[in-house]
Amino acid sequence: MRRLLLALFAFSFFTQAARAQRPTDKWYFGRQAGLDFSSGTPTPLLDGAMTTYEGCATATTKRGELLFYTDGQTVWNRQHQPMPGGRHLMGSGSSTQSALIVPDPGSGNIFYIFTVAAQGAPDGLRYSVVDMTRDNGLGDVPRANLLLITPVAEKLAAVRHANGRDVWVVAHRWNSNAFVSFLVTAEGVSSGKPIMSNVGSMNAGPGRNAIGALKFSPDGRHLAAALWRENNKFEVYDFDRNTGKVSNPRSFGPYEEAYGVEFSPNGRQLYGSCNGNTKDKKVAAASETQIMQFDLQTGKASQVGHSSNHKLGALQRGPDGKIYVAREDNSFLGVIEQPNTSGAACQYVDDGLKLGGRRSKLGLPGFVVEP
Repeated sequence: MRRLLLALFAFSFFTQAARAQRPTDKWYFGRQAGLDFSSGTPTPLLDGAMTTYEGCATATTKRGELLFYTDGQTVWNRQHQPMPGGRHLMGSGSSTQSALIVPDPGSGNIFYIFTVAAQGAPDGLRYSVVDMTRDNGLGDVPRANLLLITPVAEKLAAVRHANGRDVWVVAHRWNSNAFVSFLVTAEGVSSGKPIMSNVGSMNAGPGRNAIGALKFSPDGRHLAAALWRENNKFEVYDFDRNTGKVSNPRSFGPYEEAYGVEFSPNGRQLYGSCNGNTKDKKVAAASETQIMQFDLQTGKASQVGHSSNHKLGALQRGPDGKIYVAREDNSFLGVIEQPNTSGAACQYVDDGLKLGGRRSKLGLPGFVVEP
């Protein structure tokens, strides 16, 4: 009986500890828009100072308390003021995934902001260091814009290493078919030669071809990319969380102006947003802005929604298991209510979540995937 009680206590303790981990509860994005998932149901945040057209990121404590947020150019602290050294980062408000925040695996006070330039520009992939012990605990940026590699596409994603401590940060070289993986450890960012994987389509041509998102599956075993304009497709790859290598590309397309991409919580369904997937320009614009679903077990592709909005952007899985869809200049996000479900039963709702009078643009914050 004593052993049973101890086991039940341990289970309860670890379950509560897991529930207490809420690092994705706060989102800031778009035109001073935000969401708070801490109650289980997303509610609008109206205190954000940031206006950004595309990429953005938010950092919180493990309990979900706001620390700072960024568009890859400015870093705002929890009081919604720019950090003293938090200006002039070399991301871009018009880069699909301009910024991604990675906590230092060896410190609760240090964070790394990774940034990618727009349209393959020379600023490339860089990182900046945020130290939360500075400015009376509000944080500052003692080192900024440390170059890792250039040029790169507008793609940026991160996942926990198989060892459960370190983090892989993955980007894509420009004018190349190479993914680059950098490891973040307790010693810092491995700024030497990255792990390189030459696989899948070239990211090349006019600068606009650099547009499109990169996302990890919830188990970290797969990676998906949206390739815009001339490529016009979605690709899925395998990822090795031990080595950082990308392999085994699969392609879905053509889908004109493929932009956002996200996996369902169970990892079986892949969703993508595209803007203009019709050759008949007499068809109403609503039929051109689409949500596609790809069943990764059967290979079946389905249109599961379209939008009244003229342009769709990022897709982001929320802590509630739903997938949220950015709609340019709209006071609502789209919502995929049941993303594990095949076909139209996934229930895409175009006016799915009201933003309390604020407006979405094309970006939503991305986070480190924790398998």
